[in-house]
Amino acid sequence: MSARDAALALTRRLQAAGHETLFAGGCVRDRLLGHPPKDYDIATSAMPAQVIALFPESNEVGAHFGVVIAKHGGHHVEIATFRTDGSYRDGRRPETVTFSTPLEDAQRRDFTINGLFEIPESGEVIDFVGGLTDIQARVIRAIGDPAARFTEDGLRLLRAVRFATTLGFTIDPATDTAIRQCASLLDRISPERIRDEFSKILTSPRRRAGIEHLVNTDLIRHFMPEVLPMIGCEQPPEWHPEGDVYTHTLIMLGMLAPDASLELCLAVLLHDIAKPACMTIDEDTARIRFSGHDSMGAEITESILRRLRYPNDTVATVVSMVARHMQFMNVQKMRVAKLKRFMAAPTFTGEMELHRVDCASSNGFTDNYEFLHAKAAEFAAEPLIPPPLVTGRDLIRLGLSPGPHFKEILETIQTEQLEGRIHEREAALAFLRAQNPENNA
Repeated sequence: MSARDAALALTRRLQAAGHETLFAGGCVRDRLLGHPPKDYDIATSAMPAQVIALFPESNEVGAHFGVVIAKHGGHHVEIATFRTDGSYRDGRRPETVTFSTPLEDAQRRDFTINGLFEIPESGEVIDFVGGLTDIQARVIRAIGDPAARFTEDGLRLLRAVRFATTLGFTIDPATDTAIRQCASLLDRISPERIRDEFSKILTSPRRRAGIEHLVNTDLIRHFMPEVLPMIGCEQPPEWHPEGDVYTHTLIMLGMLAPDASLELCLAVLLHDIAKPACMTIDEDTARIRFSGHDSMGAEITESILRRLRYPNDTVATVVSMVARHMQFMNVQKMRVAKLKRFMAAPTFTGEMELHRVDCASSNGFTDNYEFLHAKAAEFAAEPLIPPPLVTGRDLIRLGLSPGPHFKEILETIQTEQLEGRIHEREAALAFLRAQNPENNA
């Protein structure tokens, strides 16, 4: 059963019980834009208790606000009673709600494109707020007074940018002005809510435009101010003819594939985050340098991602990519064992893409990228890191006492294996005996 079929079945039961029932919000917007709705929201004249009576297995968590989650055909559908909202003292939820009419319900919503209703059976759209016109004009416009809408819930500031970014819409001038004026409202929003909206912006195919809008409206200052010093941070023109660090980063974001992973997008955005702090200018040559910006960048990146409550695995992946991105310049000088270990890192595929756009957006140097592709083909016949030929137990049998030095010994054997000088277990054991003759039986 599709999500729409599940929602239709629920609306029919509500209508059969005598309640006015409409599809509402994003599902109406998406259908009009030709996008398959991911889920369906229902708005109805039924009171929460009446909804729960009709659907006894529904979730009552949001019933105080007139919201019930009903289950049908494997789908969860939000059913909300038409309402108007009281004051938003916490900047997130209304303190009280008053059950009302579709006309009044539309006025409490955030943007006109999200304030539309649809008659489920016929598909006829009911528009009290000018949403149809704005969809046709591809405009994000707050319903009513923009500042009042943002004051009710500061997250709407980011939602405006997110909708503009993901849909390719422009933001109405009055709404855009209010975003700039109300930017500080983000200080009241939890890091988790900011993170979720920001991640949707950053993983959109139009991510570059999204970051530019976050910067231009000053929203980014309130959750990721570390980005701002990149603006105007000049780079050596012989390596970066494209301009400052910020411009370089924007170009890279625009070069990523539409479906680039969140981790890759974060790593691209933050890979040069420490350049402003590390920038020095040689007094004799006037050459600009950013020594250590990779290691400091990893530290700053971890601080940012922890602050925004990203999951540990996301933090670890992005920090590793930022920390390692400068090592690509040395790959052609690496010994085989070191190169294989470098390529065996779980983040390597993402790092290759980061390196590709890093070079393509600046100096156009592709030698290291092509070298690594050739090496990947050369090494493809067997695992980059094959199973070990010996273990700690073998070292003990040779008379060695366990301790931290075991790791160094085993790594030495692995290096010989990776370099192709040792292929078999007996050869590895013979190598160990030769290295430790005093312990031989």
